[in-house]
Amino acid sequence: MRRGRSCRVVRVGALVVIVAAVAVVPGPAIGEAPDHDEVALAARLERVARTLPSPGRPAPPAAESADITPQPTAPPVRKGPPPVPQSAGGELVEVGRDRPAATTAGREVSYRVEVERGLPVPTAGFAVLVHQVLGDARGWQSLDGVRFVQVSGGEADLTVTLASPDTTDQLCAPLRTGGEVSCWNGSRAVLNAKRWVHGAATYGADLAGYRIYLVSHEVGHGLGHGHVGCPGAGRPAPVMVQQTKSLQGCRTNPWPAGS
Repeated sequence: MRRGRSCRVVRVGALVVIVAAVAVVPGPAIGEAPDHDEVALAARLERVARTLPSPGRPAPPAAESADITPQPTAPPVRKGPPPVPQSAGGELVEVGRDRPAATTAGREVSYRVEVERGLPVPTAGFAVLVHQVLGDARGWQSLDGVRFVQVSGGEADLTVTLASPDTTDQLCAPLRTGGEVSCWNGSRAVLNAKRWVHGAATYGADLAGYRIYLVSHEVGHGLGHGHVGCPGAGRPAPVMVQQTKSLQGCRTNPWPAGS
């Protein structure tokens, strides 16, 4: 017997492995059948080879594939209107600028715009909307023969004020607004910011229409118009109906000319 090194080429699928072993074998028996350890090693290599890709067999799917399955995303959360403070301190700030009337006809009525500081309302946008409503052909100008001119820094025939519920109650006293509704008092149209931001149940989702109604209704009082009732079920409500509280069977209508 003599110590020697034997080498064996083992083909496992597409993998070629050269197995070397040191064994004590008799001289004439070199190259005979492999011993038990060599067979076991070849079996292990065979099992490994089955997991390797080859030209005729794609790689097995990765176990991590289940972890990257797209997950459904939650729908975006819609934001509601901002909260309106019950009280904002009572400081009234004049907003807007001098704006000419939309017409040259009729009696001139000057007005100012004020917003209580601390309200969640863009002040410049509020002033522009008031100007657009008062100058619209469906508004009071054509019906009452007036033309509205916005002035700043001086006296005016009337003032349009946007205020918190508590300040509205103070400016409207002795009228009872209960922190909920708006009013005309003295020479001021006081618009409750709670209603301006959240609207009214009678108008539903039509917040833009309700805001037009608020300006038209309260300024209408300043021009001498009082409350009226619904003329008939299903008809457009006159703008001087207290539409915030009830439509009385009529349909919503924010414009004086639509009555």
